[in-house]
Amino acid sequence: MTRKLLLAVLVLALYLGVPLALGHDLYLMSLAVASLTIAGIALAWALLGNLGGMVSFGHSAFFGVGSYISALLTLKAGWPVFPAMLAGGVGAVIASLAMLPALRLKGPYFALAILAYAQIFRILATQFAGLTGGSGGLSSIPGLPTIVGFDFGSKTGNYLVILTLVLLFALVYHFLRRSYVGLALRAMHESEDATRVVGVNSVMLKLSMLMLSALMTGLVGAFNAHYINFLEPDYAFNSSWAVVPIIAAIFGGYRTIFGPLAGAVVVYLVDQLFLKSVLPTGHQIVLGMLLVAMIIVSPSGLTALAWRKTKRGAYAAS
Repeated sequence: MTRKLLLAVLVLALYLGVPLALGHDLYLMSLAVASLTIAGIALAWALLGNLGGMVSFGHSAFFGVGSYISALLTLKAGWPVFPAMLAGGVGAVIASLAMLPALRLKGPYFALAILAYAQIFRILATQFAGLTGGSGGLSSIPGLPTIVGFDFGSKTGNYLVILTLVLLFALVYHFLRRSYVGLALRAMHESEDATRVVGVNSVMLKLSMLMLSALMTGLVGAFNAHYINFLEPDYAFNSSWAVVPIIAAIFGGYRTIFGPLAGAVVVYLVDQLFLKSVLPTGHQIVLGMLLVAMIIVSPSGLTALAWRKTKRGAYAAS
């Protein structure tokens, strides 16, 4: 089976197989939606880290900004949900422009600067109580609408929307990596000074990757606001929206497109279905231990490990 055919079968299974198999079980469908939400942020983080060469601890800033903008537009301005979600993504892009000074920083300094921005946005959301509801939050946020007789606000409808977003992110990532921009970004990783000599604006390249990553994360945050129908600053800007996707991306293999997606599904489902029931208060510690074990066994992540096992199995069978 060719790679394209295998990919087509996988996509068909995700769109048709999962709803048919799990659509009757609201709990399992909610787990599927939550794992894809993590996957979307993990892919956005991996894009910034792999192509942009920047490690971020502050993606919760984009998630929270997208959430609040979409929620406020539907609650206070009467916008339809889907246009409001798009505006939430654009709002996250605008928020990323405030981080332009941090692009001059490298390594851990950039990561900590972005983390500081996330805390700034959380404080702003708390202080502007007249607009955001402050620490009391926003309630009764409209859910996804019914269009042409199909209820996108149902568990299956929410699943299909977040699945479509994640697959679109993966498609954009794929074409970007194969483009001239992707080539310039890889060259910049080898030597940023050399790329400047040949006329490549490294700061603009980094900014474009930050903006794209912010757009993806903001869209996921906007979707999540209409999925849970409630927002408050400590939830919207919680550090877990940055930490868990990072764990998922590294666990799955952040230098590939499929790795963050597989890592998010595996990490989240293992955590919720197994670890949380065994260790209700310490399950996230086990996640950290699993991540360390994966880095030791396979620094390239779960997908690289699975690929090596498959190749060995095929070689042994031949």
